[in-house]
Amino acid sequence: MRVTQGMLSNNMLGNLSKSYGEMGKYQEQLSTGKKISKPSQDPVVAMKGMNYRSQVGQVEQFQRNIGEVHNWMDNSDSALDEGTQAIQRIRELNVQASNGTYEDGERENIAKEVRQLKEHLGEIANTEVNGKHIFNGENTTEAPIDMENLKDFDLEDFDEETLVDANDSPVELEVSPGVKMQVNVTPSSVFNDDLFRDIEKFASDLESGASEDELGSSLSQFDEHVDSFVGERADLGARMNRVELIEDRLGTQEESAKRMMSDNEDAEIEKVITELKTQESVHRAAMGVGARVMQPSLMDFLK
Repeated sequence: MRVTQGMLSNNMLGNLSKSYGEMGKYQEQLSTGKKISKPSQDPVVAMKGMNYRSQVGQVEQFQRNIGEVHNWMDNSDSALDEGTQAIQRIRELNVQASNGTYEDGERENIAKEVRQLKEHLGEIANTEVNGKHIFNGENTTEAPIDMENLKDFDLEDFDEETLVDANDSPVELEVSPGVKMQVNVTPSSVFNDDLFRDIEKFASDLESGASEDELGSSLSQFDEHVDSFVGERADLGARMNRVELIEDRLGTQEESAKRMMSDNEDAEIEKVITELKTQESVHRAAMGVGARVMQPSLMDFLK
């Protein structure tokens, strides 16, 4: 085959174009920090990248769920702590009023404080966090207790009257693949009709001049209510400990997934710089050879 000047020129231009393309690829890797900018450059890297990004996105979603879990549990624990303190205060007042040293006026003052504590417990039961009532199961849009009804209910009809309309359904959030955690407490275990009726009965007994023995009989009831709050907090605490373990595992999974994604997609800058410098040297050499190939003219052949 006869090799002409035009063929040499075309080959040279084609090779120079490829060289420019290689330098452009390395310059793009330096500017973006990524091995590829479009799937066609390396389909395997692109497919693995999609899988790794999906894994990272899943872990980050679970971490957001964990944040919501902490929000529910921390507020529930704080509310139960306040409720326990309120009942313990009522118990202290019960002990004081049962020793026979208080006059009628003093007992009436104690009754007023007891009713204030009763209303405080009702407000705790209606605790609202981010627009959600945390002590009403899945029915988070409605308060479990009508405060006006709680203030005005008739003790004589307490057997028939419902004070607490709480939903005991568990509120669950997914914290890892296939694992759901209950984030709320069981409302009826702590805020129930018996709690508020026992408190109101104690206040009424104080006002009606009940005997020390009659007042002292309420102590065991308040002890049971305290135990209910403590038991529910213990159960909640156990779940909170488990959530912390899951959170630590998610952090490890996120770090691992991001590292694999980085290894798959991120360019090795030192290697890219070396390759770019090498390609620049090759390109300059090709330009020099091309200049000599293009140099001969018709006059050179006539000499």
